Amino acid sequence: MRTARRAWAEPGRERDLVAQAGKAALAAWVAWAVAGWWLAAPMAFVAPWVAVVLVEATVYRSVAHGLQQLAAITAGTVVATAVALLLDGNTMVTMALVLPAVLLLGQWHRLGSQGVYAATGALFVLTGGHVTIASSAARVAEAVFGAAVGVAVNALVRPPLYLRDTRTALEDAVREAREILDAVADGLADGEGDDRAAAEWHARALRLGRLVDQARSAIGRSTESMRGNPRGRRLYAAAQPDKAYSDALVVLDYIAVHTAGVTRTVWEAVDHGSKAAQPAAEIARPYADFLHRTAHAIGLYGSARFTPGGHADAAADELREAVEELHHTLDAFRRQLPGAVRDDPDALLTYGALLAQAHRLADQLVQD
Repeated sequence: MRTARRAWAEPGRERDLVAQAGKAALAAWVAWAVAGWWLAAPMAFVAPWVAVVLVEATVYRSVAHGLQQLAAITAGTVVATAVALLLDGNTMVTMALVLPAVLLLGQWHRLGSQGVYAATGALFVLTGGHVTIASSAARVAEAVFGAAVGVAVNALVRPPLYLRDTRTALEDAVREAREILDAVADGLADGEGDDRAAAEWHARALRLGRLVDQARSAIGRSTESMRGNPRGRRLYAAAQPDKAYSDALVVLDYIAVHTAGVTRTVWEAVDHGSKAAQPAAEIARPYADFLHRTAHAIGLYGSARFTPGGHADAAADELREAVEELHHTLDAFRRQLPGAVRDDPDALLTYGALLAQAHRLADQLVQD
């Protein structure tokens, strides 16, 4: 019920799922109405069955899988029909010979995930009664018709797009990175960081990398959803998200690596079993300030990249100003660092590496 209310209230994944389910049902109904009710085809169930499974997540996938599925069904049907006629209808022997062959045939890489339908096509022939060339041809024809209906419904009735899903995935990664860095900065500034909190920060930072991977997958699905999609061409011409989203992925990879490095350093510093020393106040507070500014710049980056207008809006100017301030903070921290860790060369090496990485991250945030 909650999902239904969200689908009714606003656009989102729930509404997309409801739309795809409705389209699959419509495709099956149309295929059956023509093949089963109007034409009274002998194997009419094949048409709605194929139509349902080809209302895919994208129009391109519907077409590609439709061609692969039809090839697999046709191959299985032809092999089973030929062997059954050769053996004069001995179903048990025919099945023993045909199924291993078509299952191996289904592993051919050009059939992709649809290869299993070679065995399905063969089973329809062998379990459907008396085998004739006409009945087998009817099955293939009904599969072709069902595939055409499924692809047509998916392409013409609210063809699926995933620009919104991609933007949401990227925004989730940006928001999580900002929250992690703010939490670490607050802990350092207050001097209240403990090993449990630091371990949690580091675990969240490692999960951030998975959020970035999910965003990468969402971008791939979004790009695929525009192929062969009339609605996609229109929206793509207006939004042109490919370059902006791809550039954002590069930055988010930097953010994920930098955040994991920061949280690991802090965790080792507050872990009582670690050789690393607890950071002193003169280094912890400036470093916390740097983390806060980094988190703020990351938030502005999300606003500049993923809201309408992109780099042309005011958030882009705010981002440049924030990155300039971040560079100043990093320079000040770099000058303070040697004196603060004079007697700890390992800490100097660790924080120096983090500073170099932070400079690269800041430069990434303002690339055009």
